[in-house]
Amino acid sequence: MPTLKELSKREDLLAPGHRACAGCAATIIVRQVLLAAGKDVVVGCATGCLEVVTTIFPYSAWRVPYIHNAFENVASTVSGVEAAYRSLKRQGKISRDMHFIAFGGDGGTYDIGLQALSGAAERGHRMLYVCYDNEAYMNTGIQRSGATPFGAETSTCPAGDVIPGKTQYHKDMTRIMAAHRIPYVAQASPSHWKDLVAKVEKALSKDGPSFLNVISPCHRGWRYPMEKTIEIAKIAVDTCFWPLYEVDEGKWHITYVPKEKLPLSEFTSRQGRFAHFKKHPELLEAAQQEVDRRWRELEALAGISDSPDERQSRE
Repeated sequence: MPTLKELSKREDLLAPGHRACAGCAATIIVRQVLLAAGKDVVVGCATGCLEVVTTIFPYSAWRVPYIHNAFENVASTVSGVEAAYRSLKRQGKISRDMHFIAFGGDGGTYDIGLQALSGAAERGHRMLYVCYDNEAYMNTGIQRSGATPFGAETSTCPAGDVIPGKTQYHKDMTRIMAAHRIPYVAQASPSHWKDLVAKVEKALSKDGPSFLNVISPCHRGWRYPMEKTIEIAKIAVDTCFWPLYEVDEGKWHITYVPKEKLPLSEFTSRQGRFAHFKKHPELLEAAQQEVDRRWRELEALAGISDSPDERQSRE
């Protein structure tokens, strides 16, 4: 695992001057991922915020080979490139060791691109898929997606007298990918850079598919001050709304346990998309219960006892 000083000396493979919003987490995530991956990498990117802001013709912010795809097929494209690479390497036409990374937002991962991602995982391609999860279709007007959390307000599930925000709980994409029994699956946050970089390095070392789901706060869609992106990401982790864990060769590990698990209100109260929770405390209560339920399930999968003695020893 490289130190922060060592990482600071590596070339930044996403050039400055792109058109991302100030405070955009997606570009922070990309920079951290590529610092871990290095230059011997081919990147594919699904249509979405990240593609739009980094590759407005005739410019590109990418300092590595890059392919833009439609919303639904980045996993298919990158898996095809990986298959072609393996063929050329067997023929002796390529000698370099290369990594292959696909980036997609939650819309292109949880929803539109799920079939291509599942197929690539099932076929066993040696590639890393990174989802930058900003929990809505931010690029096209902040519509709800399968990743939008319960109660959140979007342009297609407004909070009003008829609909109190999104009425469904968000899809657990990380566990869906773990169910494919691929070599490596993990959840990460840009607020915990060391954890994220270590997971990227581990994922790229595997002889098969890997998946990394990274929370990507969006100040436009979540409605918070743009300078608070990393703070919001950290609170998501400390409330266990977004737990950090990995499934390494089928073994579940929680990679970060908050010293003090914060109430979900610490996360929701800082965002305009949950402002209506003040008038509807029952929504916050229901959301908190779901966070607690998923955390208990994760502890069980990781083999952590829920007994008072063991819980006290961890604290």
